[in-house]
Order: sequence, then C-alpha cells, then structure tokens
Amino acid sequence: MIRKFCESDMDRVLDIWLSASAASHDFMEASFWESQTDNMRHVHLPSSEVFVFEKDSEITGFYALSGNELAAVFISPPFQGMGMGKQLLLHARQQRPRLTLSVYKANKAGYQFYRSQGFSLIGEQTDRHTGHEEYRMST
Repeated sequence: MIRKFCESDMDRVLDIWLSASAASHDFMEASFWESQTDNMRHVHLPSSEVFVFEKDSEITGFYALSGNELAAVFISPPFQGMGMGKQLLLHARQQRPRLTLSVYKANKAGYQFYRSQGFSLIGEQTDRHTGHEEYRMST
C-alpha cells in the first residue's frame, strides 16, 4: 500500500534513506550520508511531498516530490528487487504530468532502473554538494 507520509514515519524513512543511500552509492563514503541526516529530517523531507510504501504494516520504501522533481526514491535494501520501486514510480507519475530527476553517473543500477521506467536522459551536471557527476532525466 502507498500512502502519504506522516510525522510518525520520520525515523523509519530516515533509516531507509540512510541504509539505501549507503548501499546504492558505494562510490561515496557512508559518513557523507550520515552527515546529511539532519538536513533530510529538518529541510528536505518537510519541504517535499512524501509517500511511503507499506508491506505488512512495515514501511519498506518511500519517494519524495519537490514540485516536478523526483527528489528521492528509496527502498530498504532487504526489500529491493520486489517491484516496490516500480510501484512507487508509477504512483509518482500519477501525481505529476512530468517528472525530472538526477541520478549519479556512478549509480549504474539506478540509471538503468530509471531508463527501464520510461525516463530519458536530458543532460548532465555536477552535484554541487558532492562534486560527483550526475545525469538529468525526465519522463
């Protein structure tokens, strides 16, 4: 089930974000993600429209929209590969007529996932926070 995020979901969503970020961005130090937890808690999540995926009353993933930007899609590592990411993307696409996103070039699995879900490459840029190269993609 996909539902709107509520404040009581915050700790679980942050746990998912941190573990999935470290797992899918192994080209970066895990300490970087840990240093961003307060920003996620106090800035990014509160300023976004967030939806969570629940399986058997447990939050297993989430996505965040900031305008037409798909700012985050994360699935808890033990639940990856079960179709939850596809369901979250389908739900996000129902919320906005067009979506854009950034994905690190080094995150080859993420890039291929978005391509398989109908996103097209529209440009490249450097992430100002990390200095890593990113692809810009859009539906």
